[in-house]
Parts: sequence; structure tokens; C-alpha cells
Amino acid sequence: MHRTVLAAVLATAGLGAAAQAQDITVGVSWSNFQEERWKTDEAAIRAALEEAGAGYVSTDAQSSSAKQLSDVESLIAQGVDALIILAQDSQAIGPAVQAAADEGIPVVGYDRLIEDPRAFYLTFDNVEVGRMQARAVLEQAPEGNYIIVKGSPTDPNADFLRAGQQEVLQEALDSGAITIVGEAYTDAWLPANAQRNVEQILTAQDNNVDAIVAANDGTAGGAVAALTAQGMQGIPVSGQDGDHAALNRIALGTQTVSVWKDARELGRTAAEIAVAMANGTEMTDIEGAQSWTSPSGTELTALFLTPVPITADNLTTVVEAGWITQEALCQGVTNGPAPCN
Repeated sequence: MHRTVLAAVLATAGLGAAAQAQDITVGVSWSNFQEERWKTDEAAIRAALEEAGAGYVSTDAQSSSAKQLSDVESLIAQGVDALIILAQDSQAIGPAVQAAADEGIPVVGYDRLIEDPRAFYLTFDNVEVGRMQARAVLEQAPEGNYIIVKGSPTDPNADFLRAGQQEVLQEALDSGAITIVGEAYTDAWLPANAQRNVEQILTAQDNNVDAIVAANDGTAGGAVAALTAQGMQGIPVSGQDGDHAALNRIALGTQTVSVWKDARELGRTAAEIAVAMANGTEMTDIEGAQSWTSPSGTELTALFLTPVPITADNLTTVVEAGWITQEALCQGVTNGPAPCN
């Protein structure tokens, strides 16, 4: 899919030859590298830029919104022609977008919402990710007590996910089939924070918990660690990102689903869009771009890629796609689901 999208992007931008990107440098401002997946995203971005003949420079904000602002200033000072920003804090990043706009530098808001119409919003459909998470958990635990482990309160994706989850869970909540006995944001998406929150809820509920809807694979890992400490591993737990550790947990039976958002596709698409805009292509002329209104009413130009829920029933999908080796997927697994059987 991504090759088709990118070919269209390149065609739209008129990039018939790599030579047209030779003088372009794309700067990437990463919020942090705590999550396994960002290394995969970076590799995809670098590869796509190299293929296009463009340069790559990057900074790591190390989970600091203040540092990210200075990072973007540094990238601008280095003369980048386009920016890809993974925002640490969607509100605090505003001055960075303004600084880029003042210099005529296009911005791609990468995976996390930047509520500024001057930033192209590229992500997966995160509301649908939330729906997929809730569907998979609800199928395994149609009744009982639920914990909701949300993402970072500074990341709009946390609330997009939560909205999708609620859509699916609402009927079961209304009927009384399930009850949410605990819900908490996870500061900075840190697994240790998720683990601590889950531990506290388990204690408050005397371990009377039947399922956990966790926002991503990192928080799912924290949740599973808390469950394992209480001998409760194996109850349904959701996640997302297709982290290798999470996919292994699915094979082991300690995690139910990881909604796979192929970071290779996202990274490559971001790189090609950045090059296209650096060459003068308008945001609205990017192939697949659509007008989208944020929850607060901001009109943005966006492109949403399609996620895939990975469960024990389709683990072979990620192996066949080259996302993970069978050896890594099946580590420690005996008589597990295919291909670990």
C-alpha cells in the first residue's frame, strides 16, 4: 500500500527524479526514543529520504516540551527545508510551528496531532485503533470489571483512542455487563507509570479485575507486569504499535491484541510528503489528503493510514510482512498459536 501512496505523492509533487531532492534537507524533531517503534519510524524516514536524494538531520527532545522548542529552533538554524515533528506536547509545540512558518518551512505533524492548520497531520486512524482494542478485549471478556489504561494526558492520541474504545464498550456498560473500576492517564506513556497505576487499581479492587484496555504496547507491558506480580497474567489486555515484545506476549498468551500501525509505511510516507512540500506542493495537493476537523474545531489537512489488529489468530501476518522474525515472535512459546506451533 505505501508504495502506491508514495508513488502518487511523488507524481503529485513532480518528483520524477531524485535530483530534484538533492538540495533538500528534512529535519525531524523526535519527542523521545523510549518507545521501541520510533527507531523503526526513523529508519523508514531515513531510507525514504536517501532514496529521494534528500538529507536528514534530527534531534531528540528526551520527553521535554521545552527542549523540543529549542530543538526545532536548532533545526531551523541548520537550514532545513521541511520539518517532521513528533510533538511531545500538542499545545506547547505551537511556537515551533510559528517559527517554521516565519521561515516558510513546511511542517508535517507526525503521528500526534498539532492543532495548527499550517502543519500537515499524518497518522493512523487512532479512533479506529481504540475501537479495535476494545473489540478484541470485549470479545474475550464480555462481562466483568475493566481497567482503562490511557496514554499521556499531553498527547491528543490518548483521547482519540479512548473515544474509540468508549464507542465499542458503551453498550456493554449500559447493560451492566461490564464495569470500569479504574481509569488513569499514563504520564509520558511510560510503562513504569502504567504499571504503578494498574497496581494501585488492583489493590483497591482486591484483584477483582477481568480485563484491561491499555492504550499502547508500552502501557500494556506495564499492565502485564502488574498482573503477573499478582498471578493474574492471561486476562485480556490490549495494546498497539506491534512492538516485538508485545507480539511475543500475544504468542505467549499474556496480551490479547496489538493494533499494528506499520511504522515503516508511516515513516516513508512522512518523508515523501516532507520532500513534496519542500518542493512547493501545497498540503491540499498531496495525494490522499483530506480536510479534517479536530475535536476543538481546527480545520486541518490530514492523511490517515489504516491499522491492523494483530491477535493470536493472525500472528503470521507480521512475520510474512517482515515486521518480526518467527524466532523473535515465538521466543519462549510452546504449543502457541501459528506460527509458534
